[in-house]
Amino acid sequence: MNLNRQILGLAVPMIISNISTPLLGLVDTAVMGHLDSAQYLAAVALSGIIFSFLYWGVGFLRMGTTGLAAQSFGRRKFSELKAVFLRAIILSCIISLLFLLLQQFIVGIAFSLLQSQENIEQLARQYFDIRIWSAPATLGMYVITGWLIGMQRVKAALLMVLATNLSNIVLDIYFVYFLHLQIRGVALASVYAEYAGLVIGMILLIRHWRLFDVHLCWQRVLNRKQFRSLLVININIFIRTWCLIFAFGFFTAKGARLGEITLAANAVLLNFQTFMAYALDGFAHAAEALVGKSTGEKQIRLLRRQVRSCGLWSSIVAMLFALVYLWFGKHIIFMLTDLHDVRQLALLYLPWSVIMPLIAFPCYLFDGVFIGAMHSKQMRNSMIFSLAVYLGCWYYTQPLMNHGLWLSMISFMLARSISMAIIYRKTL
Repeated sequence: MNLNRQILGLAVPMIISNISTPLLGLVDTAVMGHLDSAQYLAAVALSGIIFSFLYWGVGFLRMGTTGLAAQSFGRRKFSELKAVFLRAIILSCIISLLFLLLQQFIVGIAFSLLQSQENIEQLARQYFDIRIWSAPATLGMYVITGWLIGMQRVKAALLMVLATNLSNIVLDIYFVYFLHLQIRGVALASVYAEYAGLVIGMILLIRHWRLFDVHLCWQRVLNRKQFRSLLVININIFIRTWCLIFAFGFFTAKGARLGEITLAANAVLLNFQTFMAYALDGFAHAAEALVGKSTGEKQIRLLRRQVRSCGLWSSIVAMLFALVYLWFGKHIIFMLTDLHDVRQLALLYLPWSVIMPLIAFPCYLFDGVFIGAMHSKQMRNSMIFSLAVYLGCWYYTQPLMNHGLWLSMISFMLARSISMAIIYRKTL
């Protein structure tokens, strides 16, 4: 019972924090979906894919920081705990600078690959040109969030994320409905909100930094061996994350080739997937912190108990999502868009969103377990295998059109769940 309380104490604040992010996506979709054309909704979906590649692609800044911080915290090596943060923040600054310097190259390559309709691409470019300036704030918050979760300070992480996303929602509505900035307003809202979140994160960071009164020199922070270890871990997580992003980017790109209405309908339904994923990630974050600390303390028996308990709670939440989507999916779709054709097509593919939580919940949990244990190589290999299954399934289901795309996504999640379960039994 104590373990369950500990898990819920870590998971519930992170679920609230995580759900606020797809709620923001729902607001973006609703704001664009109630304008007079589906092209605004399609443009947000298209530009969102680019930022998924950029920001999710460097998600190792959060995940790698969490695992390393949790293990240092478990070993009570507080000077190394601070050094982990400083190495990660240096890396985030370098990557942010590259994003800003190479922004025109990035956007040129992205739209040449996505091959969307010209009017949609023009709107998506407007969004990108504004949103890219949030890179330093977004990446900085990744590092702060990861460090706080690693120390099991989830309430502080919750406060930072909630403040960011709630301010984003308010600014979204203000810029679009009151200032009539349309897609530029959605982008500006994200930029302002993320810098506000960074300021709050830095205040929280300073408060927790002062709890550990240990000497820290830059020679330790810039230690070549530690930096090399950090880069190896992050490269593996980077490859894993880009495979995941590619899967969703491929899904959106192939949907775009089936027409504007199909792209918009898939964008509506992907909010179901995103909402579920962020909620289940609450238990993945709990697993990261607990497994990392147990690994640092070398308590393997406790680690296994923690994984079983997190798995039980994840399965319960997944079943609840499946039931909500089954009973209320139609109402959610109608809330997100007024466009009749988009509504009807989204209803046709809704059953796939009902099935998805039951198939996908194990892979989200194992992501957290592997991050906490710093098994980044195993995560990478599982994702590469699952992506191969996904592309193979799509190749043979192309005659099914958009149903084939959804079936391929289900096969991708199933392959991830099964392969990671096998690796877990063999390695942990």
